Amino acid sequence: MDLDGEEATTVHPDQPATALRKERERTLDGDAALPVGTRSAFRDDILTSWRRCQMVGMAPTSEDVPYRPEFERPNRLLRAAGPVIDRLAEQVGSGPASILLADSDAQIIDRRAGIRALEEALDRAMVAPGFHYAEEYTGTNGIGSALEARKPFVVSGFEHYRENLQEFTCIGSPLRHPISGVVEGVLDVTCRVSDTQELMKPLVLAAVREIESRMYADASRREQMLLERFLRAGRRSSSTAVLSLNEDVVMANTAASALLDMSDQASLWEWACRMLGTGDECVGDVALSGGLVVDARATRIGDRDGTAGVLVEMRPAARESPGSAPTGGHRVRRARRTDARSDVLPGRSVAVARLRDEVEAVVDDERPLLLCGEPGTGKLFVATHLHRKRRHQEPLTVLDARTSPDDPGAWFDRLASGIDGGGTVVVRHLAQLAPDLAGRVEALLETPVGSGVRIVATVRTREGDSPAGRTLDHFPVSITVPPLRYRGEDIADLAPRLIGAHTARRPAPRLQPSTLRTLSGLDWPGNVRELGAVLATAVTRSLGSDIAHEHLPPEYRDSTNRSGAASLQRAERDILLEALAETHGNKLAAAERLGIARSTLYRKMRILGIDENRLPAFRPR
Repeated sequence: MDLDGEEATTVHPDQPATALRKERERTLDGDAALPVGTRSAFRDDILTSWRRCQMVGMAPTSEDVPYRPEFERPNRLLRAAGPVIDRLAEQVGSGPASILLADSDAQIIDRRAGIRALEEALDRAMVAPGFHYAEEYTGTNGIGSALEARKPFVVSGFEHYRENLQEFTCIGSPLRHPISGVVEGVLDVTCRVSDTQELMKPLVLAAVREIESRMYADASRREQMLLERFLRAGRRSSSTAVLSLNEDVVMANTAASALLDMSDQASLWEWACRMLGTGDECVGDVALSGGLVVDARATRIGDRDGTAGVLVEMRPAARESPGSAPTGGHRVRRARRTDARSDVLPGRSVAVARLRDEVEAVVDDERPLLLCGEPGTGKLFVATHLHRKRRHQEPLTVLDARTSPDDPGAWFDRLASGIDGGGTVVVRHLAQLAPDLAGRVEALLETPVGSGVRIVATVRTREGDSPAGRTLDHFPVSITVPPLRYRGEDIADLAPRLIGAHTARRPAPRLQPSTLRTLSGLDWPGNVRELGAVLATAVTRSLGSDIAHEHLPPEYRDSTNRSGAASLQRAERDILLEALAETHGNKLAAAERLGIARSTLYRKMRILGIDENRLPAFRPR
C-alpha cells in the first residue's frame, strides 16, 4: 500500500514474521544497526513515530486507552462526513473492514464495523467510540500517527508500537477544512492484516476528498453570508473599521487591520457572542489589547438555518483610554503596551472593570477587607495588588489558616507579629481557621490596630455557621473576585503574564488566534490557576514557538468544535446568570433588567439548565 511513497512492512513477501519481529525488537531496544548496504524493513515514518512513543515513556506491552464516555460531537465534521461514511458502510457491508471517524484530538466518534469477528477484535483492543487514539496514549496507529504526520498514514502488523494492535492494518488520513486548513479529524479504515487489500488506499483517499468537498460546500454558504454583509458594510463608510468573523474566518478592511492585534479578533468574537446573547444587534465599548477603546456595533449574521457569524463595526471612542494617544480617523497610535510583569489587574471584561472600581474604592480604607471568590480566581493577587498600591515599601505578611490546626499557638503568634510589624497582613482561607483560635482572632479584629496596618482575608464565600465562619462578620468591607468563566475575553490579557512566569525566553511565546479562541470558549472550573497550569504545559510542548492548538493538553482542545450558535447560547447563559446574581435571585427584577417577560426568563433558565438554587454570589458596585 503506497500511501506515502513506501510499502507497509507486512506486504513484503520476503519478510517472514519472525524476521520482522526480531528486527522490531532490536530497533526498540536501541540496537538498530544493520549491515552496510542494507535497509531497514521499517519505513522512516514508522521509526520516527516509534521514537516519539519512546520519548513519552510508552511501553509496547501496555493496553490502557483513555476513555471518555460523554464527549462533545463535532457537528461540522459529522455534517460533512456522516453521509459519506454511511455510503461506505453500505459498500463494505459485512466485509472484513471497519470505518472509523475520529475528531481532531484522535478520539473515535464513530465506528462502522464489518464482519462480527472484526467487530469483536476491535472491541477487545478498545478501538471504539469514546477511546482516544493519540500517539501519546496508544502509540503508532492509523489515527494518531496521521494527526502527528499531518498526512495519510498506513500502519500494519508489527509497525504498531503496541503489541495488542499488531493484528490490524490501519489506513488513516487527516480531514482538513478546505478554507481554514485546520485539521478537523481523521478518517480511518481498519482490517485484519490477513485481509489487507490494495483497494483500501483509493477508498480512503476518495472518501477524504468527498468529505472535504462537503465541508467546503457547507462553509461556503456561511462564508458567502459573511462576505455579503462585509462588503455591504464597507461600502457605507470607508473610515469605519469593519470586521466580519466567526470561529474560523475573519474578514477585515484596512481600517480594522490598523486597529486590531492578533488577540483582538478572538476577544471581539467573545464580546459579540456575549452581547448578542439576547438579541440580534448590540452596541458598546470594547477595550482592545493596546489600551485603545472603540465604540462597537455587533450584528448577528445568519438565516433560519443557523448563525453564520457576526459583523462588527468600530470607531475609536471619543474619549481616550488611560495612557493612549489622541485618535483621529482610523490612523491610531496605540498605547504603549503594559509590561507583563507590571502590577495591574489585567483584563478588559465588564467584570474586571467592576473589580478595578471596587479595588480603587477601598485602597485608602483601613478597615479589615474580605476578598471572596471561587478557588483559583486570583484573590491573593488582588490582595498583593492592593498592598502595592498603598504600601509597597512596607512589609507584606501572608498566612494560611489551613495550617493553623497544626500549631494554633505558633500560628496566632505569627499573625499578631505581622500586625505589629505594620504594612499588610493577608490571611488566606480564613473560613478554615482552627476553631479554638476563632475567639482570639475575633478579639484581635475588634481591637483598633495602629495606623498603616491593613488586614485582608480570603474566603470562598462569607457564609458559614462554624466558629471560623462567624469570624467573617468582623470584616465590614468585602469584594468578590469574579470567576474566569464570566470573563473569557480577559484570557488575552492574562495569558502573557502566565506564560511569562513559565519561560525565561524573551520575547515569550504568544497564543495563536485559534488557540486563544479555544481557551476563551472553555468554562475553567479551576479559574486562573487552572489556566496557568494549562499554559505551563503548552509552553513546554511548544519548545519556544508560539502556542498552537496542538500544544494544549488534549482535554482542553474541545471548544474549537463549538458552532457559533453554541457560543451564543453559552453567552446567553452567562448573561442570565449575571442578571440573576445582580438581583440576588429575584426573577422579576432580573427579567426587567434583561427586558424580557418573567415567563421567558423561566423558559430560558429551563432550556439552559440554570438551577435557581445554585446561583453565583454577587456584590453590586
